[in-house]
Amino acid sequence: MTTLDNLEKHLGRFAIPGLIRYIVALNALVFILVTLLPEYANVLSLNRGAVLQGEVWRLVSWIFIPNTMSPFWVLFYLIFTWWIGDMLEGQWGAFRLNAYYFLGMLLCILSALVFGASGGNFFLNLSLFLAVATLAPNFEIMLFLVIPVKMKWVALFSLLLPALYLITGPLSIKMMVVMCLGNYLLFFGPGFLQGRMESRKNTQRRERFKAASTSDTLHRCEQCGATEGSHPEKEFRVTADGREFCTDHLPAKTA
Repeated sequence: MTTLDNLEKHLGRFAIPGLIRYIVALNALVFILVTLLPEYANVLSLNRGAVLQGEVWRLVSWIFIPNTMSPFWVLFYLIFTWWIGDMLEGQWGAFRLNAYYFLGMLLCILSALVFGASGGNFFLNLSLFLAVATLAPNFEIMLFLVIPVKMKWVALFSLLLPALYLITGPLSIKMMVVMCLGNYLLFFGPGFLQGRMESRKNTQRRERFKAASTSDTLHRCEQCGATEGSHPEKEFRVTADGREFCTDHLPAKTA
């Protein structure tokens, strides 16, 4: 049982079902308010100086500012974010989605307070999309409601801006990108590493099997060249570094 499973066992009852739906609804409300009063957005944004002066509501209110203020694009943004939230909650359940979102939110806040760099909720919402694209890479979405595109290609395209920040930005911006996508790295990074390690081990096994098949023997002593075919009475051992010896020539440390 993983750490997240243990947390869900004890804290699962506190999860908020439909969390992203509530956030989308408040994004819609803020869009209306900012349209009527443009200066209202400045009161909600994550600003380190303002927070340190006591405006602590900014630690939460920034997630309700839409990524776009275009009346046309905001509708797509709200619908898409709603859909991503529903898809993730369907895959993970409410608790895991809550943990993923609030972890990303916390890391973005720390980035703003420590490094003074805040990307708004762009990176937080991007982390949601990257999670969906990782879980369902071949799922097709209708780009602009017309063009069918697989999620993995849209995800790769969406990483161009963060990659540009990492390459050309100052240290504070680089740290912002890493921290604001930290929830994605923490949730999916271990799985990627484990997958790579398993893939490497499988490749090594296939190579050994291919070599053994080619020589018609499974065992060969690296020192004397004996095989189970030429010396059926011999026994063979594999050392920690992957080399194989007959018991007569087994290195002393291994023996």
